[in-house]
Amino acid sequence: MRIGSVLLIIWLIIGAVAGYQRHYYTGDPGCAKAGTIVVTILAGPLNYVGLNPKVGCHLPQPSR
Repeated sequence: MRIGSVLLIIWLIIGAVAGYQRHYYTGDPGCAKAGTIVVTILAGPLNYVGLNPKVGCHLPQPSR
């Protein structure tokens, strides 16, 4: 269990570094950008073997 926790933390750190290298943490975080940051962190090392996760966000418009 202990080794699994350490591996999980390392996995997430690698994902956070990938997001930093792609400059996701700069600018105004909108819905799509926040989602992309989350999936990039969760993808971890897979970012370095070609995975480039992106999230689209379509919020409903208010009624008129």
